[in-house]
Amino acid sequence: MPPATTRKMLLIVYHSLTGGTAQMAQAAQAGAQTVPGVSTLWLHAAQASPPQVLQADGYLFATPENLAAMSGMLKDFFDRCYYPVLDRISGRPYASLVCAGSDGAGAARQIARIATGWRLKAVAEPLIVCTHAQTPEAILAAKQIGKHDLERCHALGEALAQGLALGVF
Repeated sequence: MPPATTRKMLLIVYHSLTGGTAQMAQAAQAGAQTVPGVSTLWLHAAQASPPQVLQADGYLFATPENLAAMSGMLKDFFDRCYYPVLDRISGRPYASLVCAGSDGAGAARQIARIATGWRLKAVAEPLIVCTHAQTPEAILAAKQIGKHDLERCHALGEALAQGLALGVF
């Protein structure tokens, strides 16, 4: 008799004000959902809490770039969850998505530093989509992420889920 398989869970924590980051996270979730044996939990950063972080086998963190940094709401998620899960999730895989107006590097660096403190394993480079929004009107406008970038997000979600399902990470 073959051994029972354990379903893996990918936690997707996101914040989005203008819709761009939500579109990216949804595309990644859609990619992850194509992988048998992996379930996803897609939560707004305000709703995510330590029990969900502990329950997950891997993570995808998604944020807009706000003033060259991650969003305050995603930072709040990390602030609330950091110590309750510290030393309890070491070695688990993660990836990140950034919807940026300029380069997104600051937001990606902040997530990477926190993930390093949690001793998570980065399994992909941060996926940054640049909208080039530079005026107050463009920054606050609803975003529409292009097909090519959504396909990249989908592929990242699928790859992260495949790695979980195969036990690669």
